[in-house]
Parts: sequence; structure tokens; C-alpha cells
Amino acid sequence: MTSDPSSSAVLPDKLQGIVSMFKSAPKSLRLQALLEYSRKLPPLPAKYVEHPEFMQPVPECTSPFFLVTEQDGSGGVNMYFKVPEEAPTVRGYAGILHEALDGASPETILNIPDDFYMNMGLSELITPMRLRGMGAILMRLKNVVREGEKAES
Repeated sequence: MTSDPSSSAVLPDKLQGIVSMFKSAPKSLRLQALLEYSRKLPPLPAKYVEHPEFMQPVPECTSPFFLVTEQDGSGGVNMYFKVPEEAPTVRGYAGILHEALDGASPETILNIPDDFYMNMGLSELITPMRLRGMGAILMRLKNVVREGEKAES
């Protein structure tokens, strides 16, 4: 894990790398990078396509957004997101979270600062309402992980 000198928060290495890449990229490339993450989002496993009722909605997002987590054999959290193709910004957020946190421990996910995305330089390109979508997704993800932790104990 590395620390951002502008805050006392520690981000997991993968997430810190993504935040740093966005922050250092020219403005013109940041949206391209976000679109690239939207394309990287893996498809839903068949069991969630067939049973979407197992997924949790994220009603704070203006686009229909659903997520579900599973704990793997080593205690890591696998996460799955259902986001329409027509919502590339929000899909990009999901792609970033999946890339950086899939398989991470519950503790790692719960310790992510709620506003980590504010250091990515996206506020110059995306409306505040759309930018808050990342915070809403992270909040829901943390709630689902927290509930999973309670169920395990």
C-alpha cells in the first residue's frame, strides 16, 4: 500500500496506481482512460444474469446500477457489477473499482477513503452529480461488504 502525500489515507497499491495515472494524465486522456475502464468491466456471471434479484441496487446513481459480492476461499471479496453499456462514465467507475479491489480483503475495501476519487482529476471533466456516483458506488460496496462481515461472524 502507498500513501498519497496530500492526505493521511492509504490506498491499496493497485488503486493508488490508478488514481496516480488519472491525476498525471493530460485532461484530454482522462475521459479516454475512464472509457477504457468501462470496456474492461467483466460480464456478469450467468447466475446473476438469471437471478438479478440477488444484486443490490445503487439508487443514488442516475443510471440503473446493481452490485453483488461473494467471499472467495481465501477471504477476499469478489465483486460483480451490472451497469448498462449506455452509461460509460458509471461503467468506468465500476471498472476502476473492479480492477483495483476485486479479491481484496473486506478490511482493505472498508478502509478506502470515501472521497479517494476526488484526487483523480475528473472534477475538471465530469459534473459534480456524475462524479458523486463513484462515492455512491463505493458507499454501497462498503455496506454490502460490512453486511457480509456481520453474516460471517
